[in-house]
Amino acid sequence: MPKKSAGLLMYRVRDGALEVLLVHPGGPFWARKDAGAWFVPKGEVAPGESDAEAAIREFTEETGLTPRGPYLTLGAVRHKSGKVVTAWAFEGDCDPSVLTSNTFLMEWPPHSGKQREFPEIDRAAFFTLKAAKRKMHSAEFEFVSRLDNIRSGDSAPQASSARASRHPMVS
Repeated sequence: MPKKSAGLLMYRVRDGALEVLLVHPGGPFWARKDAGAWFVPKGEVAPGESDAEAAIREFTEETGLTPRGPYLTLGAVRHKSGKVVTAWAFEGDCDPSVLTSNTFLMEWPPHSGKQREFPEIDRAAFFTLKAAKRKMHSAEFEFVSRLDNIRSGDSAPQASSARASRHPMVS
């Protein structure tokens, strides 16, 4: 069974242009990677947790922000690894330079026996669609394309507001 992840794509409109908030993974594997190494804030769906609950939890853990809907359904994509990612979009704004992420422990350097702590996300930034296409993991850029289509009226938005009122506005 493929791994399942869920996430939220925050967006804003600046000077008439759609921008999306993307995150860059922390840790030594991703340290020198940029193009193709930015993602929607997301994480694995825990047993007994809905995809929507996981998306909200992971966004909060990885950014330190509490999202607020309504959420637009963006569907799912499959990574080459087989992992299936489901995402929603919501409108919000923040200063990406002040976001805080949870951390993880890993042995580093490899085979050293030493455990080091790294942030799960080492940075975040808003990107225009053109820049996002260059920066994002190719499978996940589909979420940005779907959001752009919804916002431009090419497809009907599927708002999911059942949980929106339980989360304060991102500021």
